[in-house]
Amino acid sequence: MTERVDQYFGSMVFGDRMMREYLAKDTYRELKQTIREGKELDITIANQVAHAMKEWALSKGATHFTHWFQPMTGITAEKHESFISPAKDGSALLEFSGKELIKGEPDASSFPSGGLRATFEARGYTAWDPSSYAFIKENTLCIPTAFCSYSGEVLDKKTPLLRSMEVISTQALRILKLFGKTEVKRVVTTVGPEQEYFLIDKSLYLKRKDLIHTGRTLLGARPPKGQELEDHYFGNLKSRVSAFMRELDEELWKLGILAKTEHNEVAPSQHELAPIFTTSNLAVDHNQLTMEMMKKTADKHGLVCLLHEKPFAGVNGSGKHNNWSISTDTGINLLEPGDNPKDNAQFLLFLVAVIAAVDEYQDLLRVSVASAGNDHRLGANEAPPAIVSMFLGEELTNILDSLADGTDCPCKAPSSMLLGVNLLPPLPKDTTDRNRTSPFAFTGNKFEFRMLGSSFSVSGPNFVLNTIIADKLSLFADQLENEQDFSCALSKLVKETYQKHRRIVFNGNNYAQAWVEEAQKRGLSNLKSTVDALPAFISRKSIDLFSKFGVLNETEIHSRYEIVLENYCKTINIEALTMTDMVRKQILPALSSFSGSLARSAQDKLALVPALTLSYEKSTVASLSRLADSLDSAVVELEKRVVDARMLSEVLQAARYYHDEVLPAMAEVRSLSDCAELLMGEASYPIPTYEQLLYSV
Repeated sequence: MTERVDQYFGSMVFGDRMMREYLAKDTYRELKQTIREGKELDITIANQVAHAMKEWALSKGATHFTHWFQPMTGITAEKHESFISPAKDGSALLEFSGKELIKGEPDASSFPSGGLRATFEARGYTAWDPSSYAFIKENTLCIPTAFCSYSGEVLDKKTPLLRSMEVISTQALRILKLFGKTEVKRVVTTVGPEQEYFLIDKSLYLKRKDLIHTGRTLLGARPPKGQELEDHYFGNLKSRVSAFMRELDEELWKLGILAKTEHNEVAPSQHELAPIFTTSNLAVDHNQLTMEMMKKTADKHGLVCLLHEKPFAGVNGSGKHNNWSISTDTGINLLEPGDNPKDNAQFLLFLVAVIAAVDEYQDLLRVSVASAGNDHRLGANEAPPAIVSMFLGEELTNILDSLADGTDCPCKAPSSMLLGVNLLPPLPKDTTDRNRTSPFAFTGNKFEFRMLGSSFSVSGPNFVLNTIIADKLSLFADQLENEQDFSCALSKLVKETYQKHRRIVFNGNNYAQAWVEEAQKRGLSNLKSTVDALPAFISRKSIDLFSKFGVLNETEIHSRYEIVLENYCKTINIEALTMTDMVRKQILPALSSFSGSLARSAQDKLALVPALTLSYEKSTVASLSRLADSLDSAVVELEKRVVDARMLSEVLQAARYYHDEVLPAMAEVRSLSDCAELLMGEASYPIPTYEQLLYSV
């Protein structure tokens, strides 16, 4: 009989239930207090926790442990150490100390540091994050940790998020105290990241150098059928996909990950997995594990999971919708409007804090989702544009407009929809529609930040969100704490804040060209590329913001700026080199062989039947020969531009050159290659086609 989900859920996690079982009551209580108050863990307690963790891990078959951390590569890192220690009699002991639990020392020189560390400056430290549970993966006890350099600078994605969570909690508590909510001791942000991805056949993947090296197809003509029939979205799951999803769910549930919803997405071979929300820190860890498990599980099923933002041209790319909210430790969602939102002053204050933050720091939100891969997706009528705006819906917009304009707001009574079939009951109708084109949409009791790329760590966007909203809450608290008439001051603050920042609210079609023009009139930024967006991160305004709250210092900000730009340059450089390699070694030889074979065939036919016109052979050979000449010239030009780009030492200048010169040269090569593909016989084309890749699973 198959084991029930609730019987094995979290079985590979040293969570609260296992702590209670393996730790003494006093030790458990001390550990929980340490986590709750964020204080330093006593080494005696650490030793007891380490022993309990080791015994639990050994009972699950673990042989090694690792400090599991998230460097600036965007993926996770781990160095495995076995539990064994030598005994005097030559046998082995199984040991794991509190010191080994709390602190590790990986080599910091080989990870991205943005100039913080030279190659010879190798020492770095990992520090246990007790707020994120340890887990077992492939017989290894994984201990979630933060990562920093020998000199103390942050080298990972976890630490700024943890800092930002403390910052927003502190500022939100100040606001709640004004409303008399003194029983609240902590405020937490929660996240539920919806993960989009593609599944393709592994045997076909291994025949595509571009997918292997870059994660996306650099060449390939569109198939006759794409997504225009809209028949894949929520469609019936194919057997291989269903089996993959079933095993993926089981692996994630063992790791305590609340995988909830799965379905086909819009594009052929595209799918989505959505978890139930949890605290931001855990959500980041869980999403990293989810992406890893997707790839490993796919491999078991003869599939490959593609997490690139735009693996295929001509169909939708993949994003990651970041559902963000903020709640108290007493269980109150601070973004819950309630039955009568216009009279819910606390909700309205937190709402306008988010509105003000998104408007004032729209450039930082754009920076937080910037990458070479995501640039292909944003603004392509499948994802939000690069313009940041907010959707509030009709009801909330009307309430805020009436407050700002001093007009009456009509109450909208709850209504139902009758479907015209007696058998079907009336459906309660929401007070507002949804807007799937909005970059930052209010969806009932949370905001859905839809600009993230599918391969992203959700840490970056969330530490930015937490910090910019904390900044507004801090300013609000400064103002309201000194007011004699709190209610009057509160009403005035909500009104004036919305009046100042209402330009960021747009409930219409974000895909329309008319919105681009309207956004420009409103003074909203339109940072179309990573290169356009990144300088905002090192602006004085940005540095002052992150430094003020201790989320990042100026050195760490410049480091991250350098890392993102360097990654942008390296990504496009790899893509360009892969493209030239494919064209020179695969496409051009195949094109020449096919046209030569066609020419010889024409000669043979003409010798046999002199009266034949051979229009197909002649026109095809002529077209392919011209395309081959043009393609060869285009590749030569691309190679030249790549060399020129690599000669530029200043990283922003190099990134700009890759964007302005290398990418257009790659687009020209692709256009010519794709035209040639359409003229070649299918058996002669040297790499799997889009039709094969998208419809083989």
